[in-house]
Amino acid sequence: ILTFFPAGHGRGAVLGRISADEGRNWHSLENTPKSWEKSRETPTVYRLEFADAQRPDQLILISANTDWPGDKGPGGFNCSLSADEGKTWSEFECFYEKNSAHPVVPIVAMSALTRLKENGRFVDRWLGIFHDKHFINYRTILTFDGGGRMHWSPPEPYFSTYRAIEKGSKMCEVEMIRSDGGQGDELCLITRSQTKKVNSLISFSQDEGKTWSKPVEAPAALNGERHKAEWTKDGRLFITFRSIERDPVKNSLYSDNAERGWYSEGWIAWVGTYEDLKNNMEGQYRLKLAHTYLDDQTQPQITAGADTGYCGNVVLDDGTIVTSSYGKFDPDKTYIDDAGNTVIKTSIISKRIDLSLTDRLAGSKN
Repeated sequence: ILTFFPAGHGRGAVLGRISADEGRNWHSLENTPKSWEKSRETPTVYRLEFADAQRPDQLILISANTDWPGDKGPGGFNCSLSADEGKTWSEFECFYEKNSAHPVVPIVAMSALTRLKENGRFVDRWLGIFHDKHFINYRTILTFDGGGRMHWSPPEPYFSTYRAIEKGSKMCEVEMIRSDGGQGDELCLITRSQTKKVNSLISFSQDEGKTWSKPVEAPAALNGERHKAEWTKDGRLFITFRSIERDPVKNSLYSDNAERGWYSEGWIAWVGTYEDLKNNMEGQYRLKLAHTYLDDQTQPQITAGADTGYCGNVVLDDGTIVTSSYGKFDPDKTYIDDAGNTVIKTSIISKRIDLSLTDRLAGSKN
């Protein structure tokens, strides 16, 4: 298993860890490209499978060149490829920077990357999505020429029909799920609603992401940010995210800052079916994967630190789920900041989950 993260908060050198024992132990990935040292965003990584069975899979790592306060970047997004399961990587190649014919300044590219179908069959085309600081969400399609060189189509907004909803919710960091265990003909997207005025939004496409249904609010059980979904071995969905709780009664009971209208329960996983998404159902159950401590907490509470998510999820052959994220997980590990405040250290952890056990704990019939 490979996982990647920035050395700083959202930017900094891309660092890698590798596990050869299904997520129990990890060691540093060595000999990473020099260009990774100047990454400006959260790296995302995906596996590319090709129609030609003789052509080996590739891994692609993507990092956006966003603008930071007082630090304007070149724009566009960087891509790095590996053809040997992550042992070696190409240097970053940048696409659609500010001085190009189709400039974009992405945030979290690609929040999702999905292999496309033509006439019901998978082809060597991948749909990538990202947003910008104006909360315009873009689509771009990855292809490869005969020489193996990658190409991305000019980014174009894909939610223009519902721009008022997109803008009003500040839709961003969208996850995309293909139906029927990843083999179906329908795509589903789940959004982050940055305004916190509405729940996460759900929309569907029957034409490989060209057009989308009018988005509806997700049930409270799925409300949150940075959703990442994987299909389980028994055909359910395991979706991680950082929760956002908007219920007014719960806010008044549990939040020290109830007037802002929301609080987070931290690092959460949702277990349910694709039909739950289609029918706007709550799903089977949720798991609190780990408490992310606020700096004044010494024990887990209902309210938690919201700085977590962007998980990497892997489903192993035996059905075990390995999920990794970052957060303030240990109140005993602290440091003193420049202002003299005691701050809990941020760390990155990995958890292994057996759904047969959590099903029994949750009383699930599955």
